[in-house]
Amino acid sequence: MRVAIRVVGLLTVAGMASAVYVQENAANGSNIKLKPLPRPLEIHLALSAAPPHLRAKATVFVLDPAKGYVLERQGTNGFTCYVQRTDYTREEYGDSYFAPECQDAEGTRSIVPVELDIERIRAQGKLGLAGLKQEISRRFKDGVYHSPARPGIAYMLSPVARLYVCPGSMETMAMNMPHYMFFVPNLTAQDIGAGPVMGPYRYFINPGSMAYLILHVGETEKAQIDRDSED
Repeated sequence: MRVAIRVVGLLTVAGMASAVYVQENAANGSNIKLKPLPRPLEIHLALSAAPPHLRAKATVFVLDPAKGYVLERQGTNGFTCYVQRTDYTREEYGDSYFAPECQDAEGTRSIVPVELDIERIRAQGKLGLAGLKQEISRRFKDGVYHSPARPGIAYMLSPVARLYVCPGSMETMAMNMPHYMFFVPNLTAQDIGAGPVMGPYRYFINPGSMAYLILHVGETEKAQIDRDSED
């Protein structure tokens, strides 16, 4: 119970910065500006995505909503941690989504440049909802971006995230759902026998160049993550 209360408290602080739409931008429905998370909180969230043994030497990016991600700390172990704020596949520029992630070396090479560009393009305000999605797809098709070339992992072990509730939904919800994301570019759920999304078994999200197979941590590991995150 104590862990749950503290997790909710942290989400409340983050929500004060990120869950409110900026009214002057809501009218056109295309480029709602992001509110920055408090910087110490954003760094803490980004690093909490990784297992403890990787955090000290990981690279960290933080988001400046006016221009995109900026380098907070250069690491040495090949892992890159940040808080994702835009899911371009949804064609939505909301302000209530935040997903701490930490990509391995292959994800740093192939996926992180895409994530950095998504926020840079959004900050420029020149492309609307469909335009951003089309531009990212075009860059994959033209070879500007590349899918992961080998098996790898993106960690999302933070006990705190605000994610979309189901495929196709525009509603976000606070979740305590630490999990692993394995690269499976250009495969399908049928190819790998994936189960229902958000179910107890491995499942598949984001079909295409940046597809993932998701596996939730076990209850024992989740309990340890909660205990380690009480501060």
